[in-house]
Amino acid sequence: MKIIITAVAAMLLLIACESAKNKDMSPEYKSIAEKSVADNNFKQNEANGFSADTTIQQTTDEVDKKKQPKQPAPNPDWDKKIIKTASLNIQVKDYNAYYATFREKVRSLGGYVAQEEQTQSDYKIENTLSIKVPVDQFDNAVLLLTNNVEKINERKVTSQDVTTEFVDTKSRIESKKQVRLRYMDLLKQAKNMEEILSVQSEINGIQEEIESATGRIEYLGHSSTFSTINLTYYQVLNSSAKDTDTSPSFGTKVGSAFKTGWSWITDLFVGLVSIWPLFLLAFAIFLLYKRMKATKTKEAA
Repeated sequence: MKIIITAVAAMLLLIACESAKNKDMSPEYKSIAEKSVADNNFKQNEANGFSADTTIQQTTDEVDKKKQPKQPAPNPDWDKKIIKTASLNIQVKDYNAYYATFREKVRSLGGYVAQEEQTQSDYKIENTLSIKVPVDQFDNAVLLLTNNVEKINERKVTSQDVTTEFVDTKSRIESKKQVRLRYMDLLKQAKNMEEILSVQSEINGIQEEIESATGRIEYLGHSSTFSTINLTYYQVLNSSAKDTDTSPSFGTKVGSAFKTGWSWITDLFVGLVSIWPLFLLAFAIFLLYKRMKATKTKEAA
């Protein structure tokens, strides 16, 4: 009987303490804090891409996946998060024919053209492109794009393993989320407007860091999923035409220097002739000075 009475007394004491704690926060601040918590929860769900509908859909998808047969193991490159990049510079026989075929090749591999720039001169017609292809089709794409071409001037392939950065960034995101939850608990316990604003400022800063890290994760994921091929191909239109990209020879530079010097001398002569009135005025002043000097000499004598 004493044990029951003691338990009831402890329960009543706990309820009284909780009531006193809630009374410390005014209804106005309590309402503001609850609203801030609700807004932060909404932002968190929005950042994570969760909603009631998506949660139900994910549950349904999980059930459907369990019913489906097991898929083969994924390609190791997808798990390792490797960014592959290739730089190709090639000469082709027929510009238009290659333009049509390479687009078909890229489309058949599941890739797309991200950027394109075409230039033309008397010497050649050239096209520079940035192509995105799935990482598991990267090697096939490089082979197809360099197959049956006139000349391969450059072929450079690089790989960058970003697995460590990807994993570390995801870990930092999870840590920031835990810190944000602790601040949200502090927000519920705020007793005045100053505390609410201070805690909310910290939450906003953490939220910005989470969004920035999430953007970096998305970039690394896309870059490792789709490899980049920087392709430049051209067709020579007139081999005898001077290529503006070719630097002149030493003899050409010397001849150009003589022409420039002669042009400078002729320009100087023309400039001096154009100011002949100044020369005439200077000559007249000189004669007047000589005459005045001669007159003074005679008077002194």
